[in-house]
Amino acid sequence: MSVLDLDAITQESLIAKGGRKWSTFPGSIGAFIAEMDFGVAPAVRQALREIDERDLYGYAPYALTADLKSATADFCLDRYGWQIPTDHIEPASDVIAAFVGVLTHLTPVDTPIVLPTPAYMPFFDVAKVTGRELIEVPMLRSETGWSMDLDAIADALTPGATLVLCNPHNPIGKVYTESELLALAEVVESAGARVFSDEIHAPVVYDPARHTPYATLTDATAAHTTTATAASKAFNIPGLKCAQLILTSAEDRQTWAQKGQFVSGAASNPGILATTAAYNSSRDWLADITGYLKGNRDMLTDLVSTLLPNAAYFQPEGTYLAWLDLRGYGLETDLAKHIESRAEVAVTEGRLCGAVGAGHIRVNFALPRPLLSEAIERIARNL
Repeated sequence: MSVLDLDAITQESLIAKGGRKWSTFPGSIGAFIAEMDFGVAPAVRQALREIDERDLYGYAPYALTADLKSATADFCLDRYGWQIPTDHIEPASDVIAAFVGVLTHLTPVDTPIVLPTPAYMPFFDVAKVTGRELIEVPMLRSETGWSMDLDAIADALTPGATLVLCNPHNPIGKVYTESELLALAEVVESAGARVFSDEIHAPVVYDPARHTPYATLTDATAAHTTTATAASKAFNIPGLKCAQLILTSAEDRQTWAQKGQFVSGAASNPGILATTAAYNSSRDWLADITGYLKGNRDMLTDLVSTLLPNAAYFQPEGTYLAWLDLRGYGLETDLAKHIESRAEVAVTEGRLCGAVGAGHIRVNFALPRPLLSEAIERIARNL
């Protein structure tokens, strides 16, 4: 699809589809849940037609799963230079289900989750579901950008604890450099802790930033890391339920083979076929969409600078999510509710991303540009 095609997508057509993004808050521009408004790649559509043509309504055949693993390995090699043996890759329904499985099967039951914040909202729910202590470690924000508070992380980590690394980081859009990841790895290894690396947004990174898979840094990071990724964000197929868990530790793979079958068996046939088609045959589509998203990001930066001068904001290096600090407008509670009810723009409440999120909102900018411009103009007029 061309830029003109994407710009021409209307709010009425998006509402007519009936998806959650445009039906949860009737009448409002949907800029909260992390999915795009641009449809899917042609190869993905064809893969879904195969479900019916091949009558694949039963359990996933082993060949289907093998194709998924090969496609994942090929994509990671091409995209990141990461050579993964296919037997290190396990399917899952989604990244959060994979995380619950990792905590349940690969970590001691009395160990905490250490979470740099602001963070993706469901990570807080995982702590409740699994009964784990959750330790929030606020990110450091300087005049030039974000960084991890390594001293605070070191204080929070204990032997067997799980640090959640989200890279690119939802909701702030930070893409960690290799040197930043190596510094973090020293802290984790010294503590005898482990890392769950959520790399679901890795395919959506804007030049000159580059994604570095954390597990690839050293033998030590490979041994203390489980990595989860999916085509769901970059290729816009979150409803198809297929993620990939990458087990770079031989010990983890041995344990998973004994205990992880219910997680690995939960990916759907449509998701497996669509993900395989996305990784194998939709890279040009991804490049085009990433280019459009970069244009959206740059436009958003200009709009915030012009229309929201009291907002604090760092341009994201990856994802299609923007983190806006609106405390300069005197609002710190129920900010998303205020914006939705008065400006008719549905955004994510910052406090759902941790205590540090008060006075902030997360904005999904994967909108047609006219709607993105309208959304920021509405917010600005209201504030």
